[in-house]
Amino acid sequence: MLRLIVRRLLQVVPTLLGLSVLLFLWLHRLPGGPASALLGERATEASRRQIEEALGLNDPVWVQYAHWMERLVQFDFGASVRTGRPVLEEFTQRFPATVELALSAMLIAVVIGIPLGYFAARRRGSWLDVGAVSGSLIGICIPVFFLGFILRAVFAVNLGWLPSFGRQSTGINATEVTGFYVLDGLLTGEWDASWDAVEHLILPALALSSIPLAVIVRITRASVLEVLGEDYVRTAESKGIARRVVRGRHVLRNALLPVVTTVGLLTGSLLSGAVLTESVFAFGGIGSFIRDAIDARDYPVLMGFILFIALLYVAINLLVDLAYSLIDPRVRVN
Repeated sequence: MLRLIVRRLLQVVPTLLGLSVLLFLWLHRLPGGPASALLGERATEASRRQIEEALGLNDPVWVQYAHWMERLVQFDFGASVRTGRPVLEEFTQRFPATVELALSAMLIAVVIGIPLGYFAARRRGSWLDVGAVSGSLIGICIPVFFLGFILRAVFAVNLGWLPSFGRQSTGINATEVTGFYVLDGLLTGEWDASWDAVEHLILPALALSSIPLAVIVRITRASVLEVLGEDYVRTAESKGIARRVVRGRHVLRNALLPVVTTVGLLTGSLLSGAVLTESVFAFGGIGSFIRDAIDARDYPVLMGFILFIALLYVAINLLVDLAYSLIDPRVRVN
């Protein structure tokens, strides 16, 4: 297991290095450049030359890249053009909201999707199977922002069961420890604050989970159907092994391998793509901040965000590999 982790981490280094080179060259070739982004409408040819000289933008590209990498090693992602605050500080303030939302959505998708896909495959052709396949198709087709508007209109505006925006009610003065409001309430014993944060999570998490849920249902169903047709499953059943053992040890365990990969990829996409959901529910995560950074050509924020998401994908892929090795020990020797 340790060798697997070390081998995967060593493979990460050239991947991140190559990504950093491509990212640096791409962003520095965008129209306007960093100097125009910093100066905005006040940009003149003289002021642009002055700020390029001050920031070292006149240096060769490889020198600029070396200086940038030197700062990255020290966890210095620069300062936001719009706010003037360090990029890392902006991320640590906003990213817990996005992580909390993405993990809640993925929890809903996994808890519902895997059992639903499994039982749909076990009862192929039944009303449950037809309903699961049809529902997953609808879930993939409906845009997340449209589903978010529907959920907010029905359950927040018309019925008044759940809050319609934000992460916490204005009347609650919760103690912030980690930035994850649900966890903070549990750590400090402020149960009302924790439950209020859960209520604010329900609607955006349901909206964001629609596509992952549909994908997981379809992948699980297809994987279980494939495993059910394998010879070792029929052999185990013919030997009189208990059906509970056959389903758990032979069917579900082997069928989970592609599902684990799918969950890992979907989790990364949720962390990087929750912009629309956060906008609909004014959730205050990283989504709206990145949207404003794109509009303002805030290059330090964009570069830091892309690298941060790349690191998250690497960490998620490592967790997927570890989960693989636990489900199928043969992976450890490959």
